[in-house]
Amino acid sequence: MHDDPSANPAVPAPDLAQHSEPVTLPTDRRKGCPFDPPAELTQYRDEQPLRRLRFPDGHIGWLATGHSVCRAIMADARFSSRKELMHDPHMDIGDMEMPPAAPGEFLHMDEPQHGRYRKLLAGKFTVRRMRLLTERVEQVTADHLDAMEKAGTAVDLVSAFAKPIPAIMICELLGVPYQDRNSFQEQAATIFNSDNLDDKMAAYTAIQAYLTQLVAAKRTEPTDDILSDLTESDLTDEELIGVGFLVLAAGLDTTANMLGLGTFALLSNPDQLAALRSDPSLAGQAVEELLRYLTIADPMLRVALEDIEIDGRLIKAGEVIVVSLQAANRDPAKYPEPDRLDLHRKAIGHLAFGHGAHQCLGQQLARVEMSVAFPALLTRFPTLRLAVPPEEVPLRANPGIYGVQSLPVTWDKE
Repeated sequence: MHDDPSANPAVPAPDLAQHSEPVTLPTDRRKGCPFDPPAELTQYRDEQPLRRLRFPDGHIGWLATGHSVCRAIMADARFSSRKELMHDPHMDIGDMEMPPAAPGEFLHMDEPQHGRYRKLLAGKFTVRRMRLLTERVEQVTADHLDAMEKAGTAVDLVSAFAKPIPAIMICELLGVPYQDRNSFQEQAATIFNSDNLDDKMAAYTAIQAYLTQLVAAKRTEPTDDILSDLTESDLTDEELIGVGFLVLAAGLDTTANMLGLGTFALLSNPDQLAALRSDPSLAGQAVEELLRYLTIADPMLRVALEDIEIDGRLIKAGEVIVVSLQAANRDPAKYPEPDRLDLHRKAIGHLAFGHGAHQCLGQQLARVEMSVAFPALLTRFPTLRLAVPPEEVPLRANPGIYGVQSLPVTWDKE
């Protein structure tokens, strides 16, 4: 008579997420929906915001997709970010052990090591300091818009606009001399965009060698940049090299892909494009909504250091959680009509920059770059449009950072 446990308050309901069959991480987006998360990911979130996940190497961990549960996990210091404890959700790496984070690469460290590095860098990325860079971002943006205009009436927006703006700003933050910037940017582009592993490793080796020389130069003749500032700290040369690479990795590929994919999203939503073009003061709010809507950096990984109960589920020590920020930022429990791009939405609380102790330090610079670049582009080229059908825009398939490989655009000659 009481076969349904939910009908009898004396019998606890079964924990479906704890005992249901593990799923695998969905990565394929629906054809014609380049801005939406994989359909299965949305389905999993709506069914169980925290559920069992089978990793390619056989590890059984968890997939977090709901906004509140993802936020709670990232705010809890009992979950580690150390990469040597992780399992890869995208591929089976066999018996290969992940090495600990290199000195200075504090994104994959826990306290107290993480806090030591972050405290040293936090003062370099304040809102005030980043806003002071606005004038320089405006100049760099204008220079590239001038070059686009001189090129004719068609360009690849990624190579002409989206990549070079954050690349130049990162070079200036790190104090890369002007004459070295082209080579530095080419090596960085190879690391983040090449599909050839040998080329990527060669570029990584070259960047490390260059950063070694750069740190030595900053110790001898400091200039007005982050690396020079940090030479006055107790960081070793090896740590400074690691910090330099982390700043490069965190601030270049992400913003470049937001500018490229963000423009694609605006051109695919004419009403929103018109709203931003007619009211450039909407830029700050528009950037937050684009960050929420696109969530290009995904997923985050965490591992339980002890048995932890989250959202009524028991996460056991050693179990890895895949935290899906793109699913969380489309959670209807947090944002009404989450699959609609609405630049008038106040996208407060989005998780595009993460949350908690590891929230992105460079987020204010990224905001400045996007808040300047998007309206400047649309104002300079009022007839800007895609030069190919939307389905022909090549998308990036590599996990971690989503975006477009290129974005052919055109406009009418004035």
